[in-house]
Amino acid sequence: MRKLILAAASTIALAAFCVAPAHAVGVRYPFCLQGDAYPGLSNCSYSTYEQCLATASGRTLNCIANPYYAGDSSPRSYLNAPRRPPREPTFFDLFIHTE
Repeated sequence: MRKLILAAASTIALAAFCVAPAHAVGVRYPFCLQGDAYPGLSNCSYSTYEQCLATASGRTLNCIANPYYAGDSSPRSYLNAPRRPPREPTFFDLFIHTE
């Protein structure tokens, strides 16, 4: 019984190390190639619509927008954002004391 429990525990531990976390497929690119050769959203690897059209050219394939594309999710993308103009004071700002 002891060997059976040890074997089961080692199998579970080995399986836990071999399992990779699931990741979303094709969410990094905004355009997908779709057709008989690529059913569904199986080839979403195009940065521009023109790239997708060039690959689909001469074949029975279409280019569609990737519905799962979330845009640039770079944590440093806020550095390139334009600055907002300062906001106008409101009525409630009269009651806020800043020193």
